[in-house]
Formats: sequence, C-alpha cells, structure tokens
Amino acid sequence: MPEIFVDLGSVNAPSGVLVLGMAGGIDQWPALGRSLSARARDAASSGGGHLREWLCEAVAVPAAADRPLRVRASTSPSPFDEEPTVATLEIALGLPWPETADLPAPVRLGDLPVDRCGMVIGDAVGLDAWTGLEGEPADGLADVTYWGRYEDDAHAQFGGERIAQHGVDGPYGWLDLPLAEATARAAELTAWRDRLHGKGLMVSIEEHTDFHRFHRAGWGHPLRVGAIEVGSCQVLGIEWDQGDHSMRHNGERAAGQVYPVTLEADEAGEMLMRWTIPPYSFGAED
Repeated sequence: MPEIFVDLGSVNAPSGVLVLGMAGGIDQWPALGRSLSARARDAASSGGGHLREWLCEAVAVPAAADRPLRVRASTSPSPFDEEPTVATLEIALGLPWPETADLPAPVRLGDLPVDRCGMVIGDAVGLDAWTGLEGEPADGLADVTYWGRYEDDAHAQFGGERIAQHGVDGPYGWLDLPLAEATARAAELTAWRDRLHGKGLMVSIEEHTDFHRFHRAGWGHPLRVGAIEVGSCQVLGIEWDQGDHSMRHNGERAAGQVYPVTLEADEAGEMLMRWTIPPYSFGAED
C-alpha cells in the first residue's frame, strides 16, 4: 500500500543549506568548536552529510534559497496509544537531481535518533540564532502552567485559563506574562502547594526561548508540529509524545535507535530529503 502523506507546512533556507537536527543540542554546536552553519555548509558543499559531535546530531543538505520548501510526513500508529506518529519525513529541497546521478537510487546521508526534546528543520544560518533551554527569551516573556491532583483547588484560589492542547484538556495557566510576573505567580503557586499539600501540584514556568516556542507552536497539532521564526527564517519543529518515545526510541543512539536519512529524487526529478522511521510491529515480542 502506498504511503499517504500529510502536509506539515514549509520552511525556507535563504543560505542555501537546510538542516534536520536534534532540538536539544541546536544551541550547543558553537561550544563544541564550530557553529552549526559552518559545519552544515561544509557538508552541503559535497552534496549533504551527517554532523555529529558529543550529543549533538544533524543532517545538512543543499536547498533552494529562493522559495518555500514543503515538508510532509506519513504516519504509523504509536505502540503507546495507537495515535498517529511520524513514520516518514519528507522535505522538498527545490533543486534538480544531479544529471550525473543514478535517478532511482537513494543516497544515504547518515542516520539520526529521535531526540526526546524534538527535531528541528530549518536554515543552517538561521538556526545559529536558536535559543535553547538555558537561553534568554528575546521578548522577555514566559508562560506559567500548573496541573495535578490539586489543580481545581489551585484554580479556585489563583485562576488561570485552560490551555488547549491536541487531544487533552491541557493544564491551567497564563501565557505571555512578563518574566517577573511569571516568576512571582509560579512562586505563589509553589508556596501555596507546599503550605497546604506538600505535593500533588506541578508548577512550570517556561521562558520564551526558541526551544519552548517551538513546543508551544505544536500544542494544537495532531503530530505535535509547529512553525516559528528563528533568525528571520521559518523553522518547523516536531515534538514526540513522551510515551511513544519511551516505547519506540528510548536510549536513542546509545541503544541503536537510529533511522536512515536519504537524498532521493521525486517524480519531477527534484531532490528530496527523507527520514524513515519503520512502523512499530505490534506482534513483536519485547
């Protein structure tokens, strides 16, 4: 049966180099010696390749600089809850397949694990501006959420709105607060919990780093996909359900949980990058 693809949106790559990388380490590349864009440019100059240092991994390829690049995915059911999850990720690169290459034969660029923190697709130079977990929010804002056994009691005391997320009610909280106000509200909730209950309420404050913004952008999407702007470029992020990750991808590269990335030609003779995650076999014994 042929794969059925759904559109996830588009990205742009004005530098002419596109990256598919692990979101948890995008901002760590410079600390490891060279920027992501410098490494990616070298890989793309030879037709594309795999980048890996310490816990950071990505694949970089040449791409058209003058147009949006479509991103699609096919899905397979998760072994965790049987909801659809990404099986094949396909990115149109907008460039003709090299005349000297064998058209039907995919070119293997390497393999990538599914990062528990999510995956990012975007322009190599744009991603140099990425702010990770320890970064500073450019807008000075943050989101505060709370949930758990005593969430209704906390809501009666402090208020807040249900924050919609796909398939679930979502936590209570407040979005887009000035950082000082967000910090004060989180402290009030925590002090109230500790004074009355000790535990039973989770409180989170998330500053508007790019890492948080891409997760937030995917809250309403069935595949947890969201688009944000980073370094004046449109970037797509894909988050994985933590239950699905634990059952399918846990351990990542250290456990051999890696999946091939290839360069292929589409029906029109243009280049595609594909990342293929085999469907889980529900009949297989653990």
